[in-house]
Amino acid sequence: MSVNNVQHHQPYLAIFDLDETLIAADSASLWAAFLVEQQLARPNLLTEEQEMMVAYAKGDMDMHTYMQATLEPLKGKDKASIATLVEQFIEQKIKPALYQDGLERIQWHKKRGDTVVIASATSEHLVKPIANMLGVDDAIAIELEMLNNIYTGNTKGILSYQQGKVTRMKAWIADSETHYRGCYGYSDSVNDLPLLNAVDKPFAVNPDPTLAMHAQMKDWTIMDWRHDNNILR
Repeated sequence: MSVNNVQHHQPYLAIFDLDETLIAADSASLWAAFLVEQQLARPNLLTEEQEMMVAYAKGDMDMHTYMQATLEPLKGKDKASIATLVEQFIEQKIKPALYQDGLERIQWHKKRGDTVVIASATSEHLVKPIANMLGVDDAIAIELEMLNNIYTGNTKGILSYQQGKVTRMKAWIADSETHYRGCYGYSDSVNDLPLLNAVDKPFAVNPDPTLAMHAQMKDWTIMDWRHDNNILR
């Protein structure tokens, strides 16, 4: 087989951010509100979470502090009971927030034979079930510590946030048995500048002002995805 034919059969890798990229919301913020609705978290968690998200939008949030606060409601809960709650959460909060354009872009990649991965700075207990619902190949998210299938409220490993997302993605690629022809990357956030700088084909999706400026300066493609409340209902 010729080198050209070998390259032709190598897929591309498509990396999608989740929050405000594939969904018109932040899944961690929706989850915090959902837990308060279910009376499983203290109401003032929402105020604290939103204050920290202001720093996130500027690209200077302390992710360890954020995770410590938002994982508090999971502490001492077993994996199975949280998974049941997450199923309910996805039906009620995530599916109505999906971008149709995002779903179509995922399908575009899958029809080409590309590998599709969601890489998110949200916890794996949310990201992985959402990724399964979307039918993508894998998900990279903030890993959570458990003891005997009980959440400790702590994270583990490298947080998939900012440069950490690139580190985790490179480790994932290194562990893969597939050789990729190139890499697409999609995100809305200035926090993903390291990721978008690392891929061959960066796309700014509904970018925040800082990312929009970078995208214009670097001549990246800017995508405008609109939200439809009737998706998957």
